[in-house]
Amino acid sequence: MKRLENKVAVITGGAGAIGKATAEKFLKEGAKVMLVDLKEEDLKNAVNELGTTCADYAVADVTDAADVKSYAEKAKNLYGQVDIFFNNAGIEGVVKPITDYPIEEFDKLIGVNVRGVWLGLKYMIPLMREGGSIIISSSVAGLSGTPNVSAYVASKHAVIGIMRSVALEVAGNNIRVNTINPSPVDNRMMRSLEKGFSPDEAEQAKSQFEQMIPLGRYAKNEDIADLVTFLASDESRFITGTINPIDGGMTA
Repeated sequence: MKRLENKVAVITGGAGAIGKATAEKFLKEGAKVMLVDLKEEDLKNAVNELGTTCADYAVADVTDAADVKSYAEKAKNLYGQVDIFFNNAGIEGVVKPITDYPIEEFDKLIGVNVRGVWLGLKYMIPLMREGGSIIISSSVAGLSGTPNVSAYVASKHAVIGIMRSVALEVAGNNIRVNTINPSPVDNRMMRSLEKGFSPDEAEQAKSQFEQMIPLGRYAKNEDIADLVTFLASDESRFITGTINPIDGGMTA
């Protein structure tokens, strides 16, 4: 039997690199998947790439309570209930010292990375009537400080606090809540951050990040998908309220 046979999963940030890789893994393990993201064209392309009738999508701004309620209602109408919620949508923001960091960029980032996570939990938990697993995307940035990305670091610390509180709230309903905390992942977000840290020498910035990782490379999207799949599956049935670094030894 497949690890996620007959389970239903909702993935926010579903049209992004990690979201799509995780959806592909979930589908291979027998789940039905609904992707949530901001742009319908990106979602359509992602579902087409997945190439299965077991994938659907919902367009939503995760910072908007009405949109979040709407994607939760669509999941309920499609499937009746949800077993797995990968609360994954997030943005990186800009790279600037706090004295120069634009307030509007701070508000936007906190809106997506913190409010979006909180709203997702608020409206998705009621659909997990028979228990299940919630995985929240944090970061190694949620475990320490990094200069010039204070908003991002703050947001990734914040979701750990949300995870710990909600894990205690819903344990009696057999719902597990954990964070994943990746090191740099080889995708669009890191290209943006590399350019932010070193506009003229982004490749050098990448090399410097890689040197901070004992295993000597960035994570792959598939590496993250494998961890999320484990936390989504019954193999992790006694794991809740935990931080899960997936960082090649970066925080060792």
